[in-house]
Amino acid sequence: MSVELIPVAGLPEVVEGDDLAELIAERRDLREGDVVVITQKVVSKAEGRVVPDAEGRDAWVVRESVRTVARRGDLTIAETRHGFVCANAGVDASNVAEGFLSLLPEDPDGSAERIRKGLHARTGAGVAVVITDTFGRPWRTGLVNVAIGVAGMPATVDLRGTLDAAGRVLEVTEVALADEVAAAAGLVMGKAERVPVAVVRGLEWSGPEGTGRDLVRPAADDLFRESPLQAIHARRSIRTFGDGEVPREAVEEAVRAACTAPAPHHTRPWLFVALESETARRRLLSAMADAWAADLRTDGTDDAVIARRLARSDSLLGEAPLLVIPALRLDGAHAYPDAERTSAEREMFLLSGGAAVQTFMLALHGQGLASCWVSSTLFCKEEAREALGLGSEWIPLGAIAVGPPPAEGPPERSPLPIREHLRRA
Repeated sequence: MSVELIPVAGLPEVVEGDDLAELIAERRDLREGDVVVITQKVVSKAEGRVVPDAEGRDAWVVRESVRTVARRGDLTIAETRHGFVCANAGVDASNVAEGFLSLLPEDPDGSAERIRKGLHARTGAGVAVVITDTFGRPWRTGLVNVAIGVAGMPATVDLRGTLDAAGRVLEVTEVALADEVAAAAGLVMGKAERVPVAVVRGLEWSGPEGTGRDLVRPAADDLFRESPLQAIHARRSIRTFGDGEVPREAVEEAVRAACTAPAPHHTRPWLFVALESETARRRLLSAMADAWAADLRTDGTDDAVIARRLARSDSLLGEAPLLVIPALRLDGAHAYPDAERTSAEREMFLLSGGAAVQTFMLALHGQGLASCWVSSTLFCKEEAREALGLGSEWIPLGAIAVGPPPAEGPPERSPLPIREHLRRA
């Protein structure tokens, strides 16, 4: 198979309302099986997705983003509502009038399908259409054209289960055919040459037609969803969980991460007890409930109020897919003759416990799991130790509910009033 790349030159400056299918058909004879490749910029212009820059680019980036993946200086890598991860959510000032910005099409796949039908009506040729944008790539320098909208051809070709040239079964090979077409067409569609359309001729494929959405990696398979800094900002305390289990290996990785927290005197004074059996969980929760109820009755709290408080606690700790109890011991603490230094030593160990708990939850988040820390066991240490089979040297540090995130995602975090929390001297 050989492939021909044909630039479509001579298109006028595209404005809102222009019929791209008509403009292309007037300038290029098309054949059955051609792939017409069109840059996002002219599609956005024709669809009125060019906006004034009066509020500044950053405001538009926020509007066009559903999630920030990474940020450095004035560059934001963000996920768009389409699922694309790209610089500044696709908001771009190149090749538009001064003072304006272009946004990605609302529905690139829908745009590709409309143009494909329009070209067929005008030429009689059954063609495919790929809409492209230029994306940067992790681990690679430079930009490359990728497909964001596809119609009339497969977006991917799944070769898993077929044989390679040596007769071995391919196990993971899934070719991003539409991206390969987009990158090839980019060779004759330079940004400065005013050639926003090209035809790829001679391409052969098999398989069902696809869409640009097919090229978006599912979140569950994405090992690199956030930069380390963004992961810290993105973690939320989640009190309701989605369906599914918590993999043991995920908890082990989180404990390994937690044990990197700073601690006094080169110690690792932490323990994480994962309550995997319902019997162990109920034993702990019953012991805690009895201790809380006794304390509340001593304080004169009404039984109905006690029941409501216990029910609220049980709805989180009892229903989470996994409950983990962090604990700390002071065996490595130095003994001092004065009370002040002895108290400071204890505080250092308690701070290290907090650092380990936070690191544990961040590591869970990095593996796609949600969590919520509650102080519960701090108020019934003796009962918690007995229920968990821990020695008297261990101090329970609350409880961590763990599970898959809810389908609706985490709640939005309100902006931080940084001046209330940062002082410069």
